[in-house]
Amino acid sequence: MQRIRIASLLLVLGVLALACQKQTAGPSVNDYQKQRAAIIEKQRKDGGKAQVAATQTEQEGEETDPAFAASGRGYVYDPLGKRDPFRSFILDRVTERDASAKGPLEQFDLSQLSVTGVVWETDKRRALVLDPSGRNYIVQEGDPIGKNDGRVISITDASVTVREAYVDFHGDRTTKEIDMRVRQSQGG
Repeated sequence: MQRIRIASLLLVLGVLALACQKQTAGPSVNDYQKQRAAIIEKQRKDGGKAQVAATQTEQEGEETDPAFAASGRGYVYDPLGKRDPFRSFILDRVTERDASAKGPLEQFDLSQLSVTGVVWETDKRRALVLDPSGRNYIVQEGDPIGKNDGRVISITDASVTVREAYVDFHGDRTTKEIDMRVRQSQGG
């Protein structure tokens, strides 16, 4: 019984050793990179005549590696000066600041914020704004507020006026002024 276990263990180890051997089925990435570098260098020296030379060598019958034949003989994609095909073109049009650079009031929509008070008998008027989590912030004219790149443009004794900029689906930038009024306490 012990001999059968040892024999089966040796058989399993032998199969694993055969399966783990490194086998290559064609050229490696390094081979492609070397071939690409050689083609690019040849194109730079010849000034674009390398493709003509590649077709001439095909016609003359010179042997090349058949794995490189499928790659398009002589053509090498050069991404310089071309748009990245995997990047969204919409994000390229809209340039926004990083979320990490935004202030705490720029994380919320204006409908989520409420004005709880205004200090207006000073040379610089200020307002107290409450966010949905219950934190209060003091804002003055020129401060950023809201998700849509809003700015406080004026503070009166009962309201705060915010100008927000929107980008519509055409890519046009429009602005909108929104009045945020002080909410009066309800009840008696």
